[in-house]
Amino acid sequence: MRTRPFRPKRGAGGGSPRSGARGLAVGATALLLLGVTGVAACRVADTDAVTPVPQLLAFLPWLLLPTSLGLLLTLLTRWWPGLFWGTAVLAVLGWFTVPHGYGGGTPAGPPLATLRVLTSNVEFGNGTPSLVPQIRRAKPDVVFVEECEYTCQATLKRETDYPYRTAVVAGGSTGSLLLSRFPLRATDGVPGTMGMPGAVADVDGHPVRLQLAHPMPPLPGQVALWRRELGRLRDFAAADTRTPTILAGDFNSSQDHAAFRRILAAGDLKDSARLSGAARTASWPAPTAAVFGAQIDHVLVSRDFTATGARFLRLADTDHRALVVDITLHRHKP
Repeated sequence: MRTRPFRPKRGAGGGSPRSGARGLAVGATALLLLGVTGVAACRVADTDAVTPVPQLLAFLPWLLLPTSLGLLLTLLTRWWPGLFWGTAVLAVLGWFTVPHGYGGGTPAGPPLATLRVLTSNVEFGNGTPSLVPQIRRAKPDVVFVEECEYTCQATLKRETDYPYRTAVVAGGSTGSLLLSRFPLRATDGVPGTMGMPGAVADVDGHPVRLQLAHPMPPLPGQVALWRRELGRLRDFAAADTRTPTILAGDFNSSQDHAAFRRILAAGDLKDSARLSGAARTASWPAPTAAVFGAQIDHVLVSRDFTATGARFLRLADTDHRALVVDITLHRHKP
């Protein structure tokens, strides 16, 4: 009697268990690459799109990690089309992660004045006690403080020595404060859900527009409001491109957000951190900023300025790092 040789049963659909596992791995890898590709495509298309794209764009450099994982999986599964796909996405992300240039040429005119600027979101005023010694140590000439409520404003008035100030006096995250060693003429500021005061400073006889930035964050369901308030900051920047301008604060957006880049373009502004070689230094969330985070706190300056020495300072009891930068005002030459 002849017997047939034993053969293991194939899985459903005629495939072996091994080929089924490979199919699942390829499917999971495709989904991973598809998600990253969507965000990368929005960056290329210069759009912030809709949730969750604006939230993920803030962490664009970190998308290199899941993309690299996807590439590894394509190698392990020998999925060669996926390998080419992942390599292309990795190249796009790498291109946008590395800063290209420093935002424009150096002003042609001679230097007129040098000043130090500090911006800090103190998170409902909680970080004020740790901000005071940093102000005393850094001695900034102009200070922008976001989420500076009643107690914060009273403390900074009592504990620091600034003869000029303008503020939105309010509680919680709505209060904001602008301090200056230079004489100030208050302006209407920029309207927003949270306070954004403004002023014109007399810097050694030269008018300089000062504007605090604190638009709403791009929370799910509030992306339209976030985009609208960034648009108001863009309108401020575009309203006067001849007067030297400093626009600083918590923008709740990074250089990878189209709405933020439109502010730069409209006002012919430069990011002082980028000018100082710190374009990707994270400022939020402070507890993980040293290893993981996004730069959403900025000091933007018009082309009348150069910038050096940007430093991000760790403060207690706030989820933002403070930013200190030295800038020099140059005489404008047509």
